[in-house]
Amino acid sequence: MSALLFVLGVVVLAEALNKLERTCPCARGITPHQRLLAWLKAIAWLLLAWAGAGALLGPFFGQAPPTLRELAMFGGFTTLIVRTRFKEG
Repeated sequence: MSALLFVLGVVVLAEALNKLERTCPCARGITPHQRLLAWLKAIAWLLLAWAGAGALLGPFFGQAPPTLRELAMFGGFTTLIVRTRFKEG
């Protein structure tokens, strides 16, 4: 199960870093509402990147095996990411 969490963590981390790079909460010329939404999006992707990195590094620091809840959460996010990629073409 740790290997599965590792693979799912790679996908989540890669996508989160990709999306985080394209989020511009400090861009000029956007309304306060757009700025708030951009900051919320950036925070969400940052937290997902943090979780993905934790899934990758956890086994190296003696973390307990993943629970079904952790696998379900990472599996859900990975499914949404892959679905979005296929939908975009």
